Amino acid sequence: MMIHTDDIIRRRGLDKGGRVQKFVDSEVMRYCDPMTPFRTGFLKNDSWRFGTVIGSGIIKYVAKYARKNYYENGGNGKEGVNRGGQRGRLWFARMKQKFLKVILDGARKIAGRR
Repeated sequence: MMIHTDDIIRRRGLDKGGRVQKFVDSEVMRYCDPMTPFRTGFLKNDSWRFGTVIGSGIIKYVAKYARKNYYENGGNGKEGVNRGGQRGRLWFARMKQKFLKVILDGARKIAGRR
């Protein structure tokens, strides 16, 4: 009996748009949420909803000011993070530093690897 690579990839949920990619996309958005700047709420709450397809592997913020906020937002405190919280610039990079291992461990479990 021959087992094809595509079958293994699909069974483990590693195919494009599969359950592992959907998990990773959802977790990235969840962990970025408390770090994303918030003034009116559009960037944090709605921008990614209009630009992101869960399972695509791309989280896209469509607010016209998203890029500027990502690289330049000073928040209300020093070093681009506002006072008393995590919100500020470079939210994806900061999220990865803190949660990458957690997200990858979850993806491994979904794929059936410990």
